Amino acid sequence: MAENEKSIPKRRFKEFQDTKGWEQRKLGELMEIASASRVHKDEWTESGVPFFRSSDVVAVFKGVDNNKAFISFELYEELSKKSGCVQMNDLLVTGGGSIGIPYLVRDSEPLYFKDADLIWLKNSNNINSSFLYTFFTTATFRGYVNSITHIGTISHYTIEQVKSTPIKVPEKEEQRKIGDYFSDLDNLINLNKCKLEKTKALKAAYLSEMFPAEGESVPKRRFAGFADVWEQCKLEGISSFITKGTTPLDKSSNGNINFIKIESINPSSGEITISTKITEQEHEGYLKRSQLQEKDILFSIAGTLGRVTVINKGNLPANTNQALAIIRLMKGNINYVTTFLKGKVVSDYIKKNPTVGAQPNLSLEQVGNLEIMLPTNEEQIKIGNFFQQLDDTIALHQCKLEKLQNIKKAYLNEMFI
Repeated sequence: MAENEKSIPKRRFKEFQDTKGWEQRKLGELMEIASASRVHKDEWTESGVPFFRSSDVVAVFKGVDNNKAFISFELYEELSKKSGCVQMNDLLVTGGGSIGIPYLVRDSEPLYFKDADLIWLKNSNNINSSFLYTFFTTATFRGYVNSITHIGTISHYTIEQVKSTPIKVPEKEEQRKIGDYFSDLDNLINLNKCKLEKTKALKAAYLSEMFPAEGESVPKRRFAGFADVWEQCKLEGISSFITKGTTPLDKSSNGNINFIKIESINPSSGEITISTKITEQEHEGYLKRSQLQEKDILFSIAGTLGRVTVINKGNLPANTNQALAIIRLMKGNINYVTTFLKGKVVSDYIKKNPTVGAQPNLSLEQVGNLEIMLPTNEEQIKIGNFFQQLDDTIALHQCKLEKLQNIKKAYLNEMFI
């Protein structure tokens, strides 16, 4: 019974629940595994046939850009006669650096790759390519790779090691179903990543255009109906006080009062996640000066500079430490002021003014002297609400993305052996 359970995943599509268990094989038994012919760096070109290195595969896997390399069509034709052509549904897997990262070839466009950097797993009727690609992202495979590499040396994943890699496989139709499911899930994750990045880019563009540049008194982009020149003042001029928190003496985290640190604040959304508590005695005793109130602005002034959030009722009662400035406004729209604190004018000010020391920091005096541009209260409200809606959209996309990523992680563990 135990052996049979090891051949059946925890989660399975309904139509395969009564079919036989998965079969233990080695990759070398299922497909041809090879490398490419040598290409010297002086043969790389600025355009032509894409020439993949491990860095290119890792970049695609992470969804980031990198500097690409190419070879000439003439060299590609010459090398392909020796080693063959990479085909659609072949896999390239990193053999050096970040090892075991897969790339699934999704079209028939010419492509060549660096020998030793990448290992070529040729498409085979014995195993579904999407299933195999997903296998390379599982904890099972990562555990195997970690077990065969040497700690303290540069890791390598060789052709022979790839051939010997154990894999449990179901019948081809179940492979196809699993491969298609994770391919669709990846597409959904990438779509939500794209939405998130586009909204963040939109916000960054609006932040630079909807606030006056240094030396200017009006912004480039403005809501209709507003024409007044903006007023310049110091942050201390619109605040009832600016102070900072205190680090508790007891580091045991026993208590029921929230203690907010820089790492508690999400750098994008400003959402607060509590991981540390203090006692009520500390809150009412020697830490009383740094008790937080609803609508207090927290602004990070040590280590990571310029992280911003606003305290709401759900965060209270709470205190903070000396790495966060507490700004309590007496005038100005709070959504507008926090948006301004996240903008380019403030980031430029931080770059010019950090105190040199073991870690970058701003003094309370520097925070108070920060110049802030104020339009009329009506325009502040309009701008503040606009960016609040953008932040809500970003938070929604981020939440959807994290849910999808968590679903994928859970299903990878449950749908593979």
